[in-house]
Amino acid sequence: MSLPSEMRAIEIAEPGGPEVLRETRVKVPEPGAGQILIAVEYAGVNRPDALQRAGKYAPPPEASPLPGLEAAGTIAAVGPGVTGCAVGDKVTALLPGGGYAEYALTQADHALPVPEGMAMDRAAALCETFFTVWSNVVMRGRLTAGERFLIHGGSSGIGTTAIQIARELGARVFVTAGTEEKCAACVELGAERAINYREEDFVEVMREEGGADLILDMVGGDYIARNFNTLTNDGRLVQIAFLQAPVAEVNFAVLMTKRLTMTGSTLRPQSNEAKAAIAAELRKHVWPWLDAGKIGPVMDSEFALEEAAKAHALMERSTHIGKIVLKVR
Repeated sequence: MSLPSEMRAIEIAEPGGPEVLRETRVKVPEPGAGQILIAVEYAGVNRPDALQRAGKYAPPPEASPLPGLEAAGTIAAVGPGVTGCAVGDKVTALLPGGGYAEYALTQADHALPVPEGMAMDRAAALCETFFTVWSNVVMRGRLTAGERFLIHGGSSGIGTTAIQIARELGARVFVTAGTEEKCAACVELGAERAINYREEDFVEVMREEGGADLILDMVGGDYIARNFNTLTNDGRLVQIAFLQAPVAEVNFAVLMTKRLTMTGSTLRPQSNEAKAAIAAELRKHVWPWLDAGKIGPVMDSEFALEEAAKAHALMERSTHIGKIVLKVR
C-alpha cells in the first residue's frame, strides 16, 4: 500500500474547550517493532479525549499527542515482528492516542478483527468501551450470573456496553440515568430497572431490590458514600472515572462492617502487555457475541473529522445516548 508523507489530523492547539481543536497536517507515523499502522476510516470520541483537550489527562510519553483512543480502518503497514495480521486486514483497535487522524499507530495485539458484517462506523465505537467494561466489570469486578449489578451513567458509551455484556453474562442489571428517554433506552437494551437520578434515590431503590453486588461508577464525589450504602455484604465497587469529583468524605466503617471491596482502574496508562491480555479476553469471550449480532455499540451521532469540536461539545452536554464517532475518510 502506497503511503503519503503527510496526513490530515486534529490537534489540541492549547488546553481549553472544544474550540481549541483544530485541523492540521502532520507527518504519517511509521510502525515500530510489534506495531501496525491503520488507515483510519472512523475514530471514536470519548471523555478521556475531552480531558486531554482540557489539559487534565496527558498522553503517555511514547504516544501521539493527538487525541483519539480508538479507531477502525485497514492495516496500511506493519512493523518488524508482527504476526497474526497483514496489510489490507480490516481492524478495530485500542490506541495510545492519535485516532483523530488519517493514519494511527498501535500495538498489533491491541487490534481485533472487525466483527462479522459490522459497518466501520460501529466498529470504531468498540474498543475504548469494550476494553474498559470487560476489564473492570469482569476481570476486576468478577460479575457473575444472577448478581445485581448497578451501572451509573447507563446511557453513556460505557453504560450501554456494560448493560449488554452483563445481560449476556446473566446478571440482573440496574442503571441510573438523567432523563426518561435515557432510562427507556437502557431498559430496551436489557436493564431490569432504570433509575432517573433526578427523581429517585438510587440507594433506596436498590435497597428495595436487596442491594447491589457490584457497582460500576464513573461519577465519584458523594456517590462514593452512597455506593457504600447501596452495596450488599461482600459487595464490590469499581471506580472508572470522576465526573463529579475524586475527593469525598466517606465513612469507611461501612466498608469494614459490610466486607466491601473498592477498586478501580484507568485504561490508557496500563502496560502494553495488560492491554494485550484484555484484547485476548475480548477475542475469546465477547467477539463471538459481536459476530453473532447479540450485542453491539449503541450509536448516537457522526461528525466529519474537521467537526471534532462539535463532537466534543455534544459529548460534554451529556445529551447523547451511546457513542459519537468522527468520519475520517
